[in-house]
Amino acid sequence: MLTASAEEHPELFWGLRGGGGNFGIATSFEYRLHELGPVLGGMLIYPLARAKEVFHVYRDVTSAAPDEVNLDFALATLPDGTQVAGILGCYAGPIPEGERLMAPLRSGSLLVDEFGTMPYTALQSLAENLNPPGMRNYWKSDYSTELSDDAMDLLVEEYPSVPAPFSHLVIEQMGGAVSRIGEEETAVSHRDALYNAIIVGMWTEPAEDERLISWVRRVWEALRPFTSGGVYVNYQMGDEGGDRLRAAYGPDKYERLAVLKKEYDPDNLFRLNQNIRPAATA
Repeated sequence: MLTASAEEHPELFWGLRGGGGNFGIATSFEYRLHELGPVLGGMLIYPLARAKEVFHVYRDVTSAAPDEVNLDFALATLPDGTQVAGILGCYAGPIPEGERLMAPLRSGSLLVDEFGTMPYTALQSLAENLNPPGMRNYWKSDYSTELSDDAMDLLVEEYPSVPAPFSHLVIEQMGGAVSRIGEEETAVSHRDALYNAIIVGMWTEPAEDERLISWVRRVWEALRPFTSGGVYVNYQMGDEGGDRLRAAYGPDKYERLAVLKKEYDPDNLFRLNQNIRPAATA
């Protein structure tokens, strides 16, 4: 049993913040909490015909937004089978200022406007309906330092071919405070990314595996020319191999983590994850 902190086992503390379960089981955490809320948050849903227009407004809003704004853009399917575009997120500052910043996204025709004042904890539960338990999943993702017109057009044009209704495409807004932590302070890399693109394949029947996985991979490959090549390790599937794992950390950090793995888990007991192998066998 070890305590990892800036003062005790600092190299392990560095590796745990990004390297995760490769180094053992965390039995307790100490958090610095910040009071937050109520926030202006929720979901906006638009007809798919407005997707490109809304996508451009989303880019304009997020690229100029203060830290208090965090928004995701999604292409998804409603329970009745209607394909739509949507915005999910919040403004964590004075409500009147949030109303002003969100106004461009709330103009024109909407199918649903459920943006309002709510507890932060309520906001956190909104995405659960988009990702129900018990589904089969295959995801691919890449970071991006920009959101180009061609990338936006590609996603909007590809989504109508989605083979299963729970599958969706998401652009996550990055930047903000995350980008101002020093690149070497933790094992997390790609802090310069402004967005993260995720192709989320979700379905119910094993017989559909090949069709859904192929669709996710095809859209991801088409999008790659518009991304930066880095990947968020928690969205990386287990069969992608060593090259993609190195892309999550970068070669220097990966080697540093492999040395750390050799010290704390030389036999690679903790391997049922995005596995960083000990340096001696890497």
